[in-house]
Amino acid sequence: MADAVNRVIGIDIGGTSVKAAVVARDGAVLDEIRLDTGASRGRDWVLLRVSEAVEGLKRSLRDISTIGNNDIGALGIATAGRVNVKSGEVVYATDNLPGWQGTHLVTWARENLALRAVADNDANAALLGEAWQGAGRGKRRLVMLTLGTGVGGAYMEDGLLCRGAHWSGGDWGHSILFPRGLPCNCGKKGCAEQYVSGSALLRRGREHTGKQYRSGIEIMKEAVRSHPEALQVLDDYTADLAVLLANISVTLDPEAIIVGGGVADAGEVWWPLLEKHLQQLGVQTEVSRALLGNRAGIIGAGRLAFELVDS
Repeated sequence: MADAVNRVIGIDIGGTSVKAAVVARDGAVLDEIRLDTGASRGRDWVLLRVSEAVEGLKRSLRDISTIGNNDIGALGIATAGRVNVKSGEVVYATDNLPGWQGTHLVTWARENLALRAVADNDANAALLGEAWQGAGRGKRRLVMLTLGTGVGGAYMEDGLLCRGAHWSGGDWGHSILFPRGLPCNCGKKGCAEQYVSGSALLRRGREHTGKQYRSGIEIMKEAVRSHPEALQVLDDYTADLAVLLANISVTLDPEAIIVGGGVADAGEVWWPLLEKHLQQLGVQTEVSRALLGNRAGIIGAGRLAFELVDS
């Protein structure tokens, strides 16, 4: 009988960074690596970065491990865009990852990395991670909203991910928050992504203050120092975010909505503002910050890989 698989690699491919980790059976992260995506250089470059991350982790595991079976059993891939989980193909992606649509990730991994693989949307993976090891432990009806370069979403009913008939279940980033609003890179106008993503927060900051912020963290730092313009930017931002969360709450009535992604990682400043707006809207659903930070996607991808080898 073959040895049980005790280690997999989970990888999270986003518009800004490629994050990967060796994940153990109990959800522990044994080693991790992070590389800039370099998305503007196109699909082949991004896939090269994925290869570098996986090979780097495999080398590292060989170097540090003193125990017997060091083999990586499978690769779980979380990615921006909509993914056909059955085939491993990215069936839709925006220009956050140029040329990414149509990429057959599972086939590519098998042919280039010699690994069994499974691929899913990054928000689905993040929700799996949080349900397994984070803010959603013990809950069966969960929603995840991820605020990063774009806005991702996922939901779970009775412990199972609801991916939708066209693999876009939970894609609230492209629900319309403001009819006839700002143009989105998906082709529509007024999508939530144009108002509550990290990119949107940066744009709001620049428009409201005239300052050329390089990242949302700079706006947060000014808010910590009680800078009135920065606080106003965050108040407007969280007011719109609360409307999106309220709509999700009444649609799905989950046990909890978990908010993750890069913006949420810096939430100490703006979370009280969000809670204020949620209260004003009468939202009863528990809304909490993700506990796994930017590891949620890689841990969830690891969970997908274990489900693959156990099936």
